[in-house]
Amino acid sequence: MAKTKIREVSIRESGGTFKFLKGKEKYDFDGLSSLRQILSKEKAKVLDTIKYKNPSSIYNLSKLLGRPFKALTDDIKLLERFGFIELIKEKVNGRIRHRPKIVVNEIVIKLKI
Repeated sequence: MAKTKIREVSIRESGGTFKFLKGKEKYDFDGLSSLRQILSKEKAKVLDTIKYKNPSSIYNLSKLLGRPFKALTDDIKLLERFGFIELIKEKVNGRIRHRPKIVVNEIVIKLKI
């Protein structure tokens, strides 16, 4: 059985705003609406499709989801930035493509007020 990988998201209220804590890095949120944006239905669909359909590239993922490549690329970059996915570089027919891969099995959100 594979080891469960957990991504912990810590958020702390600070002076009327919320701060996302990632190790030594800090990301400012305007509020909980920003967190909701990261964990939106669209991003949940992206994560689900990556996990269960194992797309060979971001382009393939955009076709599976029926979404424009540019909009999906923005979502992918955000999910990668926050450590939910990795992009694996693969060389195919002389071109480099990026295969998205889920790197966590569970997301834990802690909110300190």
